[in-house]
Amino acid sequence: MVASFGVAKLISLTAILTPLQGGFSNVTISRVKDNLLDIAKASWELGTAAQALTEAYTPGLSVFNATAFPPPARLNSSWTPTDVFTIVNRTLRNKPSHSKALFANQGSAADPASLGTAVLLANWTRADKRDFSYNNAALSQLQYLLEEAPRTRNGAISHRASEVQLWSDFVYMVPPFIAYYGALQHDRKLLQEAYDQCRLYRAALRDAPGLWRHIDLGSFTDDTHWATGNAWAAGGMLRVLTTLNHSSLGTEFRSHQRNLTEWIDEILVASWSHQGKNGTLFNVIDDPQTFGDTSSTALLAAVTYRLATITHNFKSIPAANRALRLIQDSINANGWLENTVDPIKFHALNPKGAYSPEGQAFVLMLYAGWKVFTDFVRSGAVDFSLVQV
Repeated sequence: MVASFGVAKLISLTAILTPLQGGFSNVTISRVKDNLLDIAKASWELGTAAQALTEAYTPGLSVFNATAFPPPARLNSSWTPTDVFTIVNRTLRNKPSHSKALFANQGSAADPASLGTAVLLANWTRADKRDFSYNNAALSQLQYLLEEAPRTRNGAISHRASEVQLWSDFVYMVPPFIAYYGALQHDRKLLQEAYDQCRLYRAALRDAPGLWRHIDLGSFTDDTHWATGNAWAAGGMLRVLTTLNHSSLGTEFRSHQRNLTEWIDEILVASWSHQGKNGTLFNVIDDPQTFGDTSSTALLAAVTYRLATITHNFKSIPAANRALRLIQDSINANGWLENTVDPIKFHALNPKGAYSPEGQAFVLMLYAGWKVFTDFVRSGAVDFSLVQV
C-alpha cells in the first residue's frame, strides 16, 4: 500500500510540475494585450481589462501582493500602470457630471464598479494631491452602490439598476471594489460589506455541490450553471479574499477568509469535475452538449493557480494545466483567443472572426496566475512531502 501511494503521488506531482517548462511567449502576451485594448469598450470590459493589466504588468500593485496596501504614494516608471491609467482617465473624461456611477447608462448597477479599483489606485498615486477628481468619482460610485442601488430584502445589492436581479457576474464587479476601498481606508464596515455581498450571492445562486446559477429574480432568469458566471464568482471572491488578507485589518477577518477559500474551492472542484478531454470547460459546465468555451476555462485556470499558491493544495492543478495547454493552442497567430462565448448572448459561440474582450483579459490573468504559481514552485518554498494532491 505504501508503494502504491508513492507511485500515485509521484504521478500526481509530475502532472503538477509539467507546465513549469512552458508558458506564453512575450510576443503572444503583447498581442493579446494590444487586442484587448482595441476592443474593450463596455464598462465591465474596461474594468476587467484594468484588473488584468495590473496583474500582468504591475503585479506589485495587484491585491494578490502584500505590497498593494498601501500602494506607493508616487510611482516610478516600472511601477506605473500606464494602460490602466489611460482607461481611468478616459472613463472620467466621458463620465457625465450627473452620473454617480463611473460609467453612465449601462443598465447595470454593478458593471461600472468594476472600474472602481483602478480609479482608487489612480487617486492614491496621483502626482497632483490637489486633484480630487479620482477621489470624488470613486466615492460617488461607492455611495450609489451602498445607498441607491436596489437590494433584496436580506441586503444583496442588485446587479441590475432597474429591478432587483442577481447575476453571478456581480461578484467580480462590486465586492472587490468595496473591499479595496475598505482596505485603503482601514474601514471594517466596508470590508465586512464586501464579504457579505459574496455570502449573500452564494446563498442565492449556489446549487449543490458548488456550481452557481447565472441569474435569479427579476423579469428573467438563467438557471444554467454558466461557466463564465462561475468564473466571475470565483475570481471576484479570490480578489476579496486576498484584499482581506493583505489589509491592515486582515487578522480580524480570518474566519471570513476561511469561508471564502472554501467557497472558491468548491466552484473549482465542481467545475473541473466536468472538464472535457481536451482541457475545456463547457459553456454550461455540467452540460457536455454545450460548446467548449475558452473564456471561462482561462479565468478558472487562473483562479486555480492563484488559490494553490495560497492554500498549498494542488489537487486542481492538473486540471488547470490541461486548461493552460488548451488556451495556448486556442490563441491564433495574431493574438486572439478563439472559441469564446459571446458575452452578450451567454449561450452562443462567437462567430468566426469575432472575439471577446473579457476572453482576452482572462488570458492575461491566466498568464499572471501561472507565472506566480511556477515562481512559487521554483522558489523551493514548497515541501512536496506535505503537498495535498
